[in-house]
Amino acid sequence: MPSRRPDRAARNAEGSTLGFGRWKGSTVNDVLIRNVRLYGAGEPVDVLLGEGEIRDIGTGLDVPDPDAVEIVDGAGQILLPGFVDLHTHLREPGREDTETIETGSAAAALGGYTAVFAMANTTPVADSVVVTDHVWRRGQEIGLVDVHPVGAVTVGLEGKQLAEMGTMAAGVAGVRMFSDDGHCVHDPLIMRRALEYANSLGVLIAQHAEEPRLTKDAVAHEGPNAARLGLAGWPRAAEESIVARDALLARDAGARVHICHASTAGTVELLKFAKGQGISITAEVTPHHLLLDDSRLETYDAVNKVNPPLREASDADALRRALADGVIDCVATDHAPHAEQDKCCEFAAARPGMLGLETALSVIARTMVEPGLLDWRGVARVMSENPARIAGLDDQGRPLAVGEPANVVLIDPDATWTVRASELASISKNTPFEAMDLPARVTATFLRGKITVRDGKTVGGAI
Repeated sequence: MPSRRPDRAARNAEGSTLGFGRWKGSTVNDVLIRNVRLYGAGEPVDVLLGEGEIRDIGTGLDVPDPDAVEIVDGAGQILLPGFVDLHTHLREPGREDTETIETGSAAAALGGYTAVFAMANTTPVADSVVVTDHVWRRGQEIGLVDVHPVGAVTVGLEGKQLAEMGTMAAGVAGVRMFSDDGHCVHDPLIMRRALEYANSLGVLIAQHAEEPRLTKDAVAHEGPNAARLGLAGWPRAAEESIVARDALLARDAGARVHICHASTAGTVELLKFAKGQGISITAEVTPHHLLLDDSRLETYDAVNKVNPPLREASDADALRRALADGVIDCVATDHAPHAEQDKCCEFAAARPGMLGLETALSVIARTMVEPGLLDWRGVARVMSENPARIAGLDDQGRPLAVGEPANVVLIDPDATWTVRASELASISKNTPFEAMDLPARVTATFLRGKITVRDGKTVGGAI
């Protein structure tokens, strides 16, 4: 059946009945960002933002009416397109004790994000238009980032019956990505039908690649460290077998498939093969899988428990090279807040997941920019342009050019900071980077020309 997803203007027009206009968060006044380097290259320029777009770029831009223009001194810092996160957990509805759309939006804006995709494993599950439209509306009301709901592939994430993807795609939220993340769509027939249906709707299936029969009771990467520590092992094959299967299913369905949180060197090789065969497959990698490995299990601290698990150092190295080479398309945080009681317990009983929104840029700077694997133009590619393209967002990840949407982020590449969970915007505090000194920091974020973050604090919006 043809796609019935409304266009952006229609969704925003409907949203105006809820008390926010077509360009939620836009400002009457212009913003002039002085002395910034586009993509971290070339001589500094001034960038004028107004009416939701980049109005001018040049050196020494004039300000006809200083009272109508807010000046931001870029101080020679880097300007990039605003980041897009294809994979975040905002926990609302259902677990507002761990995160809300409000606090998650603040964390995202502070991390330089202008759009995030909120996964469907909420309570109730986002398997109906009622839930997905609520998430979209709430994000627009807050106005710090665009919160795009991810619809469930199957009812209740149970893997048995396809959810009403067409209804969610046609709703106010215009859902464009579907995933049972946290659970694998493990039945190959259900997955094939989902891919075929998604193809007809023009939407994307994002797969949590985990063969559940291989991970029963598993809590850590299957390897020497887990064996020595007495932790039940999680084999690489659990991920890789699903990646291989779904690449073939996507080939036969003529559909697109996206692999969530790739974590193994074997997955990298499978992605190379599938792309070489012309299969429409994309993949993301998390910052924590690029920086951390299973040597951290020594302490039995459940802050290091994540799904998929931290792998060996050789896997992390392969993932970094694959991101640099374009085999892995983008970075996604898999931001997963958890309450203290769900982490401060026996390792096997703890919930898997880590915070990621506010630290993502710095981890990418440490793992990819400092060793020369990516320049800042490459950072824009993997954190903004590619995720926007994969999700089909026409107003994000755009070039820094006159007439383009004014979704941008200002970065101080020379800054260093120490991660303190108590200072993060999220309600939950389960960061694996506690007390770690990291490079680079977001100094300002702009959503459609409106300042949402300045000097490390959120501004504007509804909070």
